[in-house]
Amino acid sequence: MTEYGVDLLWVLILASLGLSVLAIFSAFRHRRQHVRAAAQPGDDVASEAARKVLREFEKNGQSVDAALVRWSPETLRKILAEDLPDAQVIVVSNREPYIHNETKDGGVELVVPASGLVSALEPITRACAGTWIAYGGGSADQVVVDRNDRVQVPPGNPSYTLRRVWLTDEEYQGYYLGFANEGLWPLCHIAFTRPIFRASDWEAYEAVNRKFADTVVAEARNERPIVLVQDYHFALLPRMIRERLPEAIVITFWHIPWPNSEVFSICPWRERILDGLLGSSIIGFHTQFHANNFTESVDRFMESRIERADAAVSYGGQVTLVHAYPISIEWPVELLNALPSVEDCRAHVRERFGIPADVRLCVGVERLDYTKGILDRFHALEELFIRYPDMVGKVVFLQIAAPSRGTLPAYKQLHDECLRYADELNQRYGTEDYRPVLLVAEHHPQAAVYELYRAADICLVTSLHDGMNLVAKEFVASRDDEQGVLLLSTFAGASRELLEALIVNPYDAAMMSEAMLQALTMGPDEQRERMRRMREIVRDNNVYRWAGSMLLDAARLRKRDELDRVTALSDRQSSANGDNVVSMFERRKVAGHR
Repeated sequence: MTEYGVDLLWVLILASLGLSVLAIFSAFRHRRQHVRAAAQPGDDVASEAARKVLREFEKNGQSVDAALVRWSPETLRKILAEDLPDAQVIVVSNREPYIHNETKDGGVELVVPASGLVSALEPITRACAGTWIAYGGGSADQVVVDRNDRVQVPPGNPSYTLRRVWLTDEEYQGYYLGFANEGLWPLCHIAFTRPIFRASDWEAYEAVNRKFADTVVAEARNERPIVLVQDYHFALLPRMIRERLPEAIVITFWHIPWPNSEVFSICPWRERILDGLLGSSIIGFHTQFHANNFTESVDRFMESRIERADAAVSYGGQVTLVHAYPISIEWPVELLNALPSVEDCRAHVRERFGIPADVRLCVGVERLDYTKGILDRFHALEELFIRYPDMVGKVVFLQIAAPSRGTLPAYKQLHDECLRYADELNQRYGTEDYRPVLLVAEHHPQAAVYELYRAADICLVTSLHDGMNLVAKEFVASRDDEQGVLLLSTFAGASRELLEALIVNPYDAAMMSEAMLQALTMGPDEQRERMRRMREIVRDNNVYRWAGSMLLDAARLRKRDELDRVTALSDRQSSANGDNVVSMFERRKVAGHR
């Protein structure tokens, strides 16, 4: 080939490549304009390309790598340092992790409330060195705070800030006892207690949510904090925060079940509640079933787009991820280091309650609440005695029932029924030296609760309906001797993980009694095999993984926002070159400020 022919060949090759690049660029430009044209003002703002890149990372944090990580406080701190540098973590809940009460002699007593929410979040806030905002209800709470209503906790080893919010009696009655616990609580739990909705309670609920929003804004050091909103007390708070801090990452975790859309339709302010929650960047539930119920409620009552492939809802120019994050407890449990051996715990508990060494001990530990199935346990115990009379005198059921919401009629009635039924069983099957039911209606500190777990032969967690129920996981974590049997309701979220428990239907007294008999007669080898597997589950799926999964998703949202900004810059440059299409990022900014 001549030199001229070689030159011509190269010219043709370069021309072909140039045309190919031009064709690819034109196709990409046409597709981007097509996506823009198809999108509506309230649709997702992320470009389709960015969505494909991030889709696999926005699936509940359940990547293969996540399963291999040994989750710990150090893991959380590493996530914050590497994926969320300089991020401020703010936790918002109704219940505070530390309560200061006045004593009779004029001193101040520190109380750590028995709460699954507190036991889960407290180690997280410590690890993140965050700020916890909560209602200050202790009689000495105002005495110990500084002029900004803050106190450093834990006492003796401060690692985070507790910011207290003060409520009037009227606000507390309407917001907490009224709308939250006479309205939303029975609405969300299938326990056949009718919800009560009052306009005055709703007004108080809205006002208190606004007060907490003001406090979040005041505590935020910049416009981009990560705010962890906890539970059904603050359904309106995410939207209120979003209005004031549009660049914040708001993660709302709903600790109780979410009902199906037909049940949820009972609520007179259903659209307002959904709108408030959809102000969140992420909404978390204990189980996928509850997350699905929420999505169906949004689909039925709100003008939105459900993106099932991404587990997300597009509403009002914003995308909200709706994921399942099974909550758990810390591992290892630091409290166990201060407790005596299992044998010593057994001896102490039996001596305290007068239980002979040859009598098997069943325990239940929770608040006195109609969702926990306490009466149903009494029915099951009676059914056991009827079916197997030789078990009378060989088993004692110790129920710890911490008083809760005692001013509400439903809780007063439950308290009276539990006392009456326990007395009937003791009269029917007891003797001078033997009482089959020991009902202790008083608060117990965590150390005393774990001592009971370690002393028990059987732990009953038989909720009629529950989000997770951390008592089941606490019992498992307490048994480093790998003994003991867990009876677990199929209606508690923990039953999705702790498959080696004896899973029961609390509404079926006969089934419960047979499961109790199986537990009472189970050999130590089978107990060890079941308990060992459950302890592995609680160890691997601990509270740090729960929090870490949400924080990782928060980090991915931040990265997606950064991609949006890059896209917006490109769009503005295209517009300057004659492209009249408004960018999706700019459209989101407009929609977000309506």
